[in-house]
Formats: sequence, C-alpha cells, structure tokens
Amino acid sequence: MISSVRAFGLAAAMLLAAGGYASSAEKLILGNEGSYPPFSMVDASGKLTGFEPELAREMCKRMETECELVVLDFKGLIPALLQNKLDAVATQTKPLPERKAKVLFGRPILFNPDSYVVKEDTNYTFTKEGLKGVKIGLQRGSAQAKYIAEHFGDAVETVFYDNPDQIRLDLASGRLDMSLGPKISWTLEFLNKPAGKGWKFAGGDLWTGGGEQGSSWIARKDSQELLDRMNKTVDSIVADCTFTKLRKQFMEVVLLPEEKACM
Repeated sequence: MISSVRAFGLAAAMLLAAGGYASSAEKLILGNEGSYPPFSMVDASGKLTGFEPELAREMCKRMETECELVVLDFKGLIPALLQNKLDAVATQTKPLPERKAKVLFGRPILFNPDSYVVKEDTNYTFTKEGLKGVKIGLQRGSAQAKYIAEHFGDAVETVFYDNPDQIRLDLASGRLDMSLGPKISWTLEFLNKPAGKGWKFAGGDLWTGGGEQGSSWIARKDSQELLDRMNKTVDSIVADCTFTKLRKQFMEVVLLPEEKACM
C-alpha cells in the first residue's frame, strides 16, 4: 500500500508543480494525507478512500460543490494550503498554537487521544531519566513529534518518518523501542493485528494538540465563509446519523459524543 500512496502523492505533486490549483465557487481542492488507515488510504486500484475522504465527498455533495481530493504527505498539507494550492485540508489536524496562528480550525471531526506504544514486557517511567536513550519513531511534522521534543529533548533518540505505516514496520521489526500516536489508529492498524502481538499502550491518554482536545479540518485565514459552510454541512451529516453510517464502514469506535443519538 505504501507504494500506491507514494505513486498517488507523486502524481498530486506533479499537478501542483504544473501550475497549482485555482479556487472557485464551483470547485474545491481538498488535501488529504492518504496514508492513515482507517481514516484515509489509497486502495489497490489507486482510489483514495477511508472515513475522512468519504465524509468529505458527502460534505461536497450536500454543499453542491465539485471537489477534488489530493493526496500529500501530512507535513506538506499546511504549506500547500498557505500557497493557495488547496482550498482546505480534509485530514484530522490537531490545534497546535503555531498552526492556529496560520490557519482556521473547523468543528471537531473526532476525539482521539494519543498514547505510547511499547513492548508488553517493558515498564517505562515517562520522564527524561526514564526514557533516556530510548529510540522512538514519530511522524515528521506531527503534534506528537512536537510533544516529544518539548518534554524529552535529546534524552530520547527520535527517528522521523513520513507516514505511520513506516513506523509500524520498524516497530514490528525491532528497529524502534516505541512510538506515540492516536489510540484509535494504533489499535486498529497495529495492536489488533498480528504484527502488533507483544505490544501495548502505556503512559495513559495524552492530548498533544496544545492541550486542546479534538482534531479538525482546516482552511486558510481568508476562508472563514468556506469553513462556516463546511462546519454547517458536517453538522447536518452528524445530526442525521450519516456520519455514523460512514464511520461504521471503516471502524466500530465512536468518534464524536453526538454519535450517541445514532446508536
């Protein structure tokens, strides 16, 4: 799947380089990470799917707006948005202060705390002394990477990756001691699979988004009207339980408190 994602991302990058995208009232260009199952992934046929792309398609249909979903590495999404190559980002993004200074955050799409993923036979103390020399794999440009840098500095050995699939491969092969990431994704894509046998969560629930809970889709500072339309439309998708129906296609975990009315 990684090769499919890279190929899809390369095609998107070539389109960007060829002249960028022009926003209009008739068409929106939405960025998505494309390598974060079950929230987003590129299938064997090259189609971008997963919960967030399908939610974005439903949103665009209700907005009566043509949308194009473009796959880029997570670290490239905000730069592409700020360069007017995207109209919005339809990938869950944590509201770090430095991000909020640059872009607008919409309503929460999900609540998904982070936790450390470690070997079952370990018993770490999550302090600088307790993690001294530990090798931790993190996604480049992520809130988790910022959290580790701020709390542990050079006490740990940080290895950066472009996407979580690469981290999981190196964990399973023994090249890393731990990672830090969203519990829903790590449960479904690692701990519940054969490769995750012998691994566990540790350190409790962490909210690495600058202390704020929840992750959102984002737009530029000059796009408040667009973001308001997106928020209102997603509100309607949640209210009539379509959000829950879409979510159940990919996972059984409840993502929003409002879903309780649909259970």
